Amino acid sequence: MRFAQLLSDSPRNSILIGVCFLVLLILPWLHLLPETSSLHLSAYWITLIGKIMALAMVALALDLVWGYAGILSLGHGLYFALGGYAFGMYLTRETAGTGLPDFMRFLSWTELPWYWAGTQHFWWAMALVVLVPGLVAFIFGYFAFRSKIKGVYFSIITQAMTYAAALLFFRNETGFGGNNGFTGFTTLLGYDITASSTRAVLCFTTALALLLSYLGLRYLMSQPYGRVLGAIRDSENRLQYLGYRTLWYKLSAWVLSAIIAGIAGALYVPQVGIINPGEMNPVNSIEMAVWVAAGGRGSLIGAIVGAGTINVIKTYFTVAYPEFWLLILGGLFVVVTLFLPNGIIGVLDRLKKEKE
Repeated sequence: MRFAQLLSDSPRNSILIGVCFLVLLILPWLHLLPETSSLHLSAYWITLIGKIMALAMVALALDLVWGYAGILSLGHGLYFALGGYAFGMYLTRETAGTGLPDFMRFLSWTELPWYWAGTQHFWWAMALVVLVPGLVAFIFGYFAFRSKIKGVYFSIITQAMTYAAALLFFRNETGFGGNNGFTGFTTLLGYDITASSTRAVLCFTTALALLLSYLGLRYLMSQPYGRVLGAIRDSENRLQYLGYRTLWYKLSAWVLSAIIAGIAGALYVPQVGIINPGEMNPVNSIEMAVWVAAGGRGSLIGAIVGAGTINVIKTYFTVAYPEFWLLILGGLFVVVTLFLPNGIIGVLDRLKKEKE
């Protein structure tokens, strides 16, 4: 498959999407320009752009299972947070040096819990970012799919599991910082985490991870595997009659989605400087579904567009009108459901056809 086809089925769209990703890869380095330069991006903007790109990765992950396999998750905030906590443990250990993290000393702990072993090593932390969300997703998905739980019941269970995890992480005795979580990070791989060069590299890495996730999923969905997921979404029973073991297709997509969300969480934490149980708030997972629906379910680029658009709107309204943000979010979801069933991408496709 040609590289252009990985970006989009349409040559014109491939060029446009390629240019957008190229801009995202270039933007982080504008932060290194002198502050007197008109092209300089401040720390606020570089952090905001990196944060939104990390959230766009979560939208991609959710679109994989919801848009292509028809499995609506209202608990992807759990996998996002698990990846963030796994990498946050490394950042916390690096900040603490050879001693215990501050919150453990405050609680009079004398030693690290066993599950913190090895978290002072960057590559072990990165392994945890992949393994922990993947393992949790595998265990949950295996029993849920094996029990043939579908539809709204599955969505409710995912949300309940996320809420239960949030309550667990809120407890001080679990060893994850309780209500405050992890914060106060100072270095990453020995580099000052607030330095301009570090911010630029983190933002660039997030842009690269978003691009690779998009290309990887585009390729996967163009293969027979992707067509089987679409058939599961449309009529799983018919597919089972043909001899397909749909359990393993759904489970593999679910685990892959969780891993992508976990990596997004790991990229998110060093840029915003904090991870706490609030990231497992069920409202956050519902917002992720709104991003995908607003952008266009079943369209990977739509998931990115939806996440970017909604989070830009959120950034403005949570500052200008914070008390109305949830009402605005609910209104957006109602408008999309009633009038834009195919999201922003669907509207653009319709306008394009009308012009032709």
